[in-house]
Amino acid sequence: MAAVRSSNRPAVIAHRGASAHRAEHTLAAYGLALEHGADGLECDVRLTRDGRLVCVHDRRVDRTSTGRGVVSASDLASLAAYDYGSWHDELESADDLVERRLGAQVTHPHHRGLLVLDDLLDLITDWRRGVRLFVETKHPVRYAGLVEAKLVALLARYGLAAPASKDESTVVMMSFSARAVRRVRAEAPALPTVLLLSKLGRAPEGRLPPWADIAGPGIRSLRADPDYVARAASRGHPTYCWTVDDPADAQLCRDAGVRYIATNRPAETRELLTGP
Repeated sequence: MAAVRSSNRPAVIAHRGASAHRAEHTLAAYGLALEHGADGLECDVRLTRDGRLVCVHDRRVDRTSTGRGVVSASDLASLAAYDYGSWHDELESADDLVERRLGAQVTHPHHRGLLVLDDLLDLITDWRRGVRLFVETKHPVRYAGLVEAKLVALLARYGLAAPASKDESTVVMMSFSARAVRRVRAEAPALPTVLLLSKLGRAPEGRLPPWADIAGPGIRSLRADPDYVARAASRGHPTYCWTVDDPADAQLCRDAGVRYIATNRPAETRELLTGP
């Protein structure tokens, strides 16, 4: 089931979960995002040496775990031995300093472990309301097109690779790589796709290749050219904008007609967008 949104606001997509409050790409971050009412979730996926899709943004795990190493050169068991949440301050606000001892863990250790895509799919399919998952395949990578092939195969096992329509799809595939988006379109024609754009110069008039459904500019691009959203819409392409945490940026996106806003702060962004 697709994300549900109010007709007068963009859908709020939790970027790597509620990652301003919990360590990114952990069950803790995604669970909190769902509790905060996010319309959808966003994740990055990489392929391990033994062929498992894991939710890790960087090429290496050094920044977001207690370990070191390249994801594609490591097997699942070795990566799963690290803690992926202890680096992140889990205090919600300054008031928490009064109620909790500094450094106390808010979440269960299991929810701070390595997140495999299977577990994130289990989370959204079991959730009490419809939630859409935006999956970004990372490039360039050691295994090139194998990442997309593994993604489509996994979605097929969950019955999510061939939705009745793109609007009803639970999963949306994204990439900065046009080749990656084209590969998914060839293998799963009914899956909606986002072509992420590092610069609008790649598609200044809002045109996208035929295998891409949604335009994916960053917020810096839209600050400079908010009319891009209307140009893309005139060609049948809604807009997914990343990464929007500033209230003024969220307002800009709403005024411009952005369909999906990726944010590290889904609760705050959702409250802002549903206000007067």
